[in-house]
Amino acid sequence: MQSKSTNFASITINNKTPLNPEIMELKEKIAGTFAERFGGEGTFYASAGRINLIGEHTDYNGGFVFPGAIDKVIMAEIRANSTDKVRVFSIDIDDYAEFGLNEADAPSQSWARYIFGVCREIIKRGGKVEGFDAVFAGNVPLGAGLSSSAALESCFAYALNDMFNGNTIEKFELARIGQSTEHNYCGVNCGIMDQFASVFGKKDHLMRLDCRSGEFEYFPFNPEG
Repeated sequence: MQSKSTNFASITINNKTPLNPEIMELKEKIAGTFAERFGGEGTFYASAGRINLIGEHTDYNGGFVFPGAIDKVIMAEIRANSTDKVRVFSIDIDDYAEFGLNEADAPSQSWARYIFGVCREIIKRGGKVEGFDAVFAGNVPLGAGLSSSAALESCFAYALNDMFNGNTIEKFELARIGQSTEHNYCGVNCGIMDQFASVFGKKDHLMRLDCRSGEFEYFPFNPEG
């Protein structure tokens, strides 16, 4: 479960944010790659992967789920670039993508479509997105059922809301933006649980979510050993 020193939901990381050694190492690796590729510095954002104790497959069927965020994250360093282009590098995949912000500009790489989809879903809701440079990496194991894709979507949705929209998009809508990205740009007809857990995660707690109404409640959960 979550590190006792770090509460990773979707957050902005500053110099006062407590980071465990594994997360600090990830941050330093991203910073070095960003400086090498784009020069200078950006702002760091991170979103967590998740576990779920009760309710597999019930989120997209309108039932109850009981997820919680973990201390494995997708982290990105991002900076506006004063253009209409997004330039992004994935450290884990060792791949670069560049794309515009119009519907016809969808990138060919499947991993980049998650970021493109988040941009488009914000724009379709009347939000603002401008060109930016980004480098990201994570320690959420790929394909392990810990929702690395939702963490990626939530990280960029939270970041773009902070950078370009003054945090005017409320948190549940950020989760829906990630879900709509899966539906419209990645071909996955998922429910809301994964993105919800990444956005709303709270240290030492699980969340009972009614996927029909969106109502939720935190429950203490801090297993030892």
